Amino acid sequence: MKKVLILGAGMVVKPIVTYLLGKNIQVTVATRTKSKAEEMIGGHPHGKALAWTVDDQDRLDKMIAEHDLTVSLLPYLHHVMVAKHCISHKKNMVTTSYVKPEMKALDNDAKAAGIIISNEMGLDPGIDHMSAMRIIHHVHDNGGAILEFYSLCGALPAPEATNNPFKYKFSWSPKGVVMAGNNDGRYLKHGKVVDIPTEDLFKNPFKVDFPKVGILDVYPNRDSLAYQEIYGIPEANTVFRGTFRYPGWCEAIDVIKRLKLISYDKMSMEGMTFAGLMAKQIGVKASPDIKKAVSEYLNIPKDTHAIKALEWLGLFENKSMGRKEDSTFEVVSDLMIEKMALGQTERDMVVMQHTFLAAYPDGKKEVIRSRMLDFGTLSTDTSIARTVALPAAIGVELILNGQIKVKGVHVPVVPEIYNPVLDQLETLGIKMTEEYGLPLSDMIQ
Repeated sequence: MKKVLILGAGMVVKPIVTYLLGKNIQVTVATRTKSKAEEMIGGHPHGKALAWTVDDQDRLDKMIAEHDLTVSLLPYLHHVMVAKHCISHKKNMVTTSYVKPEMKALDNDAKAAGIIISNEMGLDPGIDHMSAMRIIHHVHDNGGAILEFYSLCGALPAPEATNNPFKYKFSWSPKGVVMAGNNDGRYLKHGKVVDIPTEDLFKNPFKVDFPKVGILDVYPNRDSLAYQEIYGIPEANTVFRGTFRYPGWCEAIDVIKRLKLISYDKMSMEGMTFAGLMAKQIGVKASPDIKKAVSEYLNIPKDTHAIKALEWLGLFENKSMGRKEDSTFEVVSDLMIEKMALGQTERDMVVMQHTFLAAYPDGKKEVIRSRMLDFGTLSTDTSIARTVALPAAIGVELILNGQIKVKGVHVPVVPEIYNPVLDQLETLGIKMTEEYGLPLSDMIQ
């Protein structure tokens, strides 16, 4: 029986455990909180839970040596450490995280060890790469060129669960969601590189009408330029990767950023109230009407959506924050986590859309669109967990069965990886619907 080691037991781990146990694979889940791993295994005879922390490298080395493959679902900064142990023992490895330069640098060592380190095997990154490459290769195989490319994705509450001013609820790493608001944006638009500094990230979202969901806002997702090379589309004059949110999120987060409320800088908060924090952020000692003072500081009306969102969050309350030294990022993200968790009976959803403008030697042009809409069933069975974990689970199965033979450090942009993974995902109800031959008027402007 094949043996797989899974490191971590976070919010997206359960589906991979369930999938692999169902394939007659022995699964060991090693994590700080053993009870969480035991709950995921659910008493399955082929499952094993271990208490382990990342500082115990001797134990990690021994565990990797004893298993056929290791899945690292730890925070990304630990993946390189895990990879080096896997190389040492000539054991394959899978992660769902972005490849960092330090991981890329292990490519030759992984090839020499005869193993694959398969990264970005989740949703975004993951399914986005695989589904985009299937279309890009199709166009190239037919002599065509990709002139424009948009890739958009969002993990959101289902429409019926959008009952707060942010129109958002957390179904995965809450701190990570807020932290992403501090990113810069960079993309290629009609041959021109556009750099969006973090302070402007949410100022000018564009809108997409997504079937069965409605109008969604889109803002830039990090640096899109690298994907010209990753996807092999040097001919493209537009390359844009973006994040979907319901209308309201961008407006509210832009104001939060203008008030420097997701800064990592620490300050003394001894005895401070939330209203007192707001007064400090706008440079006043105190105000009998902090809501009015903040509105005037921002030069926006008191009844705007963003001000209502801050009020709903509790940032105008004369209530003690109970903190000593801390950052506004911790204060605001903790408030959001407290008030914006996905409810026990609420569903989340994942929306993804690729839009291509393709041109062919005979002069023909077409718009190609690929969409996915996937719903969770409950907060304990989320779409985000399924769509992140199941591509990794299928990747593990394919590697163990010898169906993926490539070696080295990879992302899933080669047919040997993406075709069987996408085919298997379809059997599990996770499917991109592709439309070819759409009119040029359907292209994102």
